[in-house]
Amino acid sequence: MSQLRPAVVLFMVLMLFTGVLYPLLTTGLAQWWFPQQASGSLLRQAGSVRGSALIGQQFTQPGYFQGRPSATAERPYNAQASGGSNLAGSNPALDSAVAARVAALRAANPQAPSAVPVELVTASGSGLDPDISPEAALWQAPRIAAARNMTLKDVEALIARNTGRPLLPFIGEETVNVLRLNMALDNLQG
Repeated sequence: MSQLRPAVVLFMVLMLFTGVLYPLLTTGLAQWWFPQQASGSLLRQAGSVRGSALIGQQFTQPGYFQGRPSATAERPYNAQASGGSNLAGSNPALDSAVAARVAALRAANPQAPSAVPVELVTASGSGLDPDISPEAALWQAPRIAAARNMTLKDVEALIARNTGRPLLPFIGEETVNVLRLNMALDNLQG
């Protein structure tokens, strides 16, 4: 019984520190130093939240850029069911899914080159990837230009302005956030 009291006191002190004080401190510091990121990297347009810069969205209209396919359960880009398709490269189901995606993209983008960028037909490991390469965005540019009555040069310039570059050239690749790019398209056309 003499050891019970110190054990309970130590448990309560550690619970208070690790369960209350430490989380409050780290949350407060994150909100102070990185308020945008700590709030979910939300993107706003016309006063309303359009989504997060960290989670992809499904765009199906011809006037919008499309991101990587999502392999999440129940619905595309479901953040509560993040995960890949878990289909091996040798799985016939993966081959048929990729072939169907290639056919759909070629039908929707008849002006684009025949070689479809691989990231537009394969899902990322999380199924939530919000970014594509500048090459994948440029591949879709003719469709966007036609759907929005813009010149191809204007669409390409918009892609260039919305291309994120890595901090150092040997750490990472250039990417285009699909939601930001589509929001820029909407802002451009009012």
